[in-house]
Amino acid sequence: MANSAWSEKILALLRRMNNFYLPGSGRAACYRFEVDGAQVGWIPPDVASLLTRYPEVFSPPQGGAVSLCHGLDSYGKRSEAVDAVLQTLRQDSSLTCLRGWRDEQCDVMFSQCQCCMSRLSCCTTGLFGVKRYGVHINGYTVSDSGEVSMWLARRSPHKQTYPGLLDNVAAVKECQEEACIPAAIAEKAHPVTTVSYTYEDEEGVFAESQFVFDLELPLEFKPKVGDGEVQDFYLLPIDKVKQLLSSDDFKPNSAMVVLDFLIRHSFIEPDTEPCYQEFVAGLHQTLE
Repeated sequence: MANSAWSEKILALLRRMNNFYLPGSGRAACYRFEVDGAQVGWIPPDVASLLTRYPEVFSPPQGGAVSLCHGLDSYGKRSEAVDAVLQTLRQDSSLTCLRGWRDEQCDVMFSQCQCCMSRLSCCTTGLFGVKRYGVHINGYTVSDSGEVSMWLARRSPHKQTYPGLLDNVAAVKECQEEACIPAAIAEKAHPVTTVSYTYEDEEGVFAESQFVFDLELPLEFKPKVGDGEVQDFYLLPIDKVKQLLSSDDFKPNSAMVVLDFLIRHSFIEPDTEPCYQEFVAGLHQTLE
């Protein structure tokens, strides 16, 4: 049988990363965020009260929803208007997420396969509960005897988010920059699944979906620190990786991506893991 203490720690991780769905969450108090009648996110009540100061951009809460004004009928108009509001709100010390403002932008979409609604600073997505997308790579090796090991990265202590924690080896577009993985190797990464979850904290509602790739690395290859986003890399046996997943030493969503790897590659099986179904469900939640 699987170690029950380990299983409980993994379940606790999944509950934390999906706490927006749990009884007692702030979901019931949130307003739907709508654009042209379509829901694109969830707005916490404290944020909604701030947005009422800008009636030329956001319609007052009605019927459980906050909407962008109908006059903002294009990608450019919406992006410009919302950014102007957010730049003003940066002066409001109550919104902790705005203290870490970065000039990284991301698109807000009705869904992943539909057109963009507008553009937001990445650090502000939690204010609107809009879906965010990312890419994670599971870098691993297979020995001549068939033993699987996994490459993990240690994030730089200077990272603004999750400094110093363990992470996946790299993102697809950052293989060369972060891990010095040549294009000839990186292009062999293949998409395998998505990991989706929604959590809330003091900074807002975070609905995220990570596109997951597996990349078998040559036995002789060793990732190297590139742009300073990572401080070190480790090649670890699967038993050690599994042990680390239940610790506080892992970036939470990256731990979920590794957990998914272990399930897909049959290192965690339903015959020996009593929480197998809960693990799978917790990795693939859909925001409703």
